[in-house]
Amino acid sequence: MHLDRRNFLKQSAMLGTVSLLPAFAKAAHAAPGFKLLIMATNWGFPGTIDDFCKKAKDAGYDGIEVWWPNDAKAADDLFAALKKHELEVGFLCGGSGSDYTKHAEQFEAAINAATSQKIKRPVYINCHSGKDYFSFEQNCKLIDMTTRVSQLSGIPVYHETHRSRMLFAAHVARRFIEAMPALRLTLDISHWCNVHESLLQDQAETVAIALSRAGHIHARIGHPEGPQVNDPRAPEWEGVVKAHFAWWDEIVKHKQATGEVLTILTEFGPPDYMPTLPYTRQPVANQWDINVHMMKLLKSRYGK
Repeated sequence: MHLDRRNFLKQSAMLGTVSLLPAFAKAAHAAPGFKLLIMATNWGFPGTIDDFCKKAKDAGYDGIEVWWPNDAKAADDLFAALKKHELEVGFLCGGSGSDYTKHAEQFEAAINAATSQKIKRPVYINCHSGKDYFSFEQNCKLIDMTTRVSQLSGIPVYHETHRSRMLFAAHVARRFIEAMPALRLTLDISHWCNVHESLLQDQAETVAIALSRAGHIHARIGHPEGPQVNDPRAPEWEGVVKAHFAWWDEIVKHKQATGEVLTILTEFGPPDYMPTLPYTRQPVANQWDINVHMMKLLKSRYGK
């Protein structure tokens, strides 16, 4: 009875999410070149990279997004798994540390390595870019660097709207967008919902500008008090789910019109991004199941 009840609740939640969303007006004929690729995250995955790639492929993902590996063994294992399971890849790159010079050198080395290796061409590079406390001029230099690399390699390089990074807030990101015509975004708008403690109703113009520059989506549902709802299938999150899909709809329409590849990462995270019960740190929902649910919903909504 307990398992039957659990399955009933899961199925009801999945159906509920679909029914809550308004219909998406798909283009009658997307321009040639439009293609939807849904990527899986290994964030929180406990097994090997081969285990992860097999599970992602079996679930129906088109590719994976992972950090550019730091050592040769990790790179060999990654590329072998990608080939074996016939998956696309997008690489995460960034710098760490508070010293700008060292940070920039580390960031540039990762970007150059990820875009120049000959084994597997990434579909894109997603950047954890700069720091929120670096100066505007310093962060602009990082954007200039990635723009040069993207132009030389032909690989799209996107900068993520992420807390603690240069694009941590909507109004701050707008300044970079207006100053840097080549800047393209990974839109993870869940962070902005959290930073501004709202669904950004009072920054609609800024959000629209960001949507027009977005090349890649991180499909996590945030809310005014946090970057991740406990379970997007739960009916209490109807409003924030609709808000996120309305933003994503605009990016998809643009990609369909221009005939570009659309990449989306399902990025619900593990504890402590995933809310947990006190004392036991038991997650309140299953991370993998939620991400697969999002993948299927995105494919149903935006696929050809």
